[in-house]
Amino acid sequence: MITSRTPSSQPHSLGGQARSARQANSGSSYLRVTDHKIVLRRYHCRLMRPGRVLLYTAEINRRRPACLLLLIDQSFSMSEPWGTEGHSKAEALMASVNRLLGNAVIQCSKGGNKILDYFEVGVIGYGADVQFALHGTGLDRPLLPISEVANGPLRIDEVLQKESDGAGGIIQVPRSFPVWVDPVSNGPTPMVEALRVTEGVLSAWCAEHPTSFPPIVINLTDGVSTDGDPRVAADKVRAVRTNDGPTLMFNVHLSNAVVNEIVLPNAADALPDDYAAMLFSMSSELPVQMAEAAAGLGYKVHPGTRGFLYNAKATSVIEFLDIGTRPINPGGFPELPSA
Repeated sequence: MITSRTPSSQPHSLGGQARSARQANSGSSYLRVTDHKIVLRRYHCRLMRPGRVLLYTAEINRRRPACLLLLIDQSFSMSEPWGTEGHSKAEALMASVNRLLGNAVIQCSKGGNKILDYFEVGVIGYGADVQFALHGTGLDRPLLPISEVANGPLRIDEVLQKESDGAGGIIQVPRSFPVWVDPVSNGPTPMVEALRVTEGVLSAWCAEHPTSFPPIVINLTDGVSTDGDPRVAADKVRAVRTNDGPTLMFNVHLSNAVVNEIVLPNAADALPDDYAAMLFSMSSELPVQMAEAAAGLGYKVHPGTRGFLYNAKATSVIEFLDIGTRPINPGGFPELPSA
């Protein structure tokens, strides 16, 4: 089954108003709130079949951190406009990525300036070359603990943000936003090489963290790989594992075309073309906690739903990054005594 969306002229966000509107539309492709538990029970039943080992259940803490690796298409086509604000794909996507990193820092904050290392994070950009794009990373350190990410942004940008003045008007308020990754759009799309680099990074990480929650990889691209068929390389990435399961790899295809989005499908037979089917085959099935996050945002989920967006719009990418990085501990991370 395919979940698709038609373009809308009405802006929407992660806020309650957008979710309420989607959930109220019982005739749309989204679940009604009352349907969430029914579908998620099917997920649980499918996972709890006799003899099946339950994966993706490791607790995330400082002794067993999680790993998040973003693969960012930095090819020339990322200079094309995307969204309604007049920004390029590269600019809008980097705004979402920097927001994601900022939110991860907040999640790992425990009062004052104390940042606990529940995550290790990396960004691989692929365009004119394949590079470690997160400020502070490199070949010798492809991943950084979240505390180092928090303390070492590339710069702090001052942005005017529109807010209510409390009297029915709108005012512009200066806000500080840390930037870790800058937009780049140059060259071809060497996705295969980026996946090969990813496999090496994750193999080393899993060897050091065998009991951790498996790595999460999110590949964000707007085009076809220019250095060969990426499926074999993607299979090798997804074969890298901890004791808690194989790597989770999700794929997001960006588009500025006025066509239907395809959001979290569970089958390839109704996808529009071979390229969509290929990216679907490279995408992991959502574990139950991520399926719950998707349902909570109003998306329709089914057993077998994969972490895949096709012809994605900017607002959908923001939501997908939230779903794909939802911590396994919905109540927050536990505080552990110092070793």
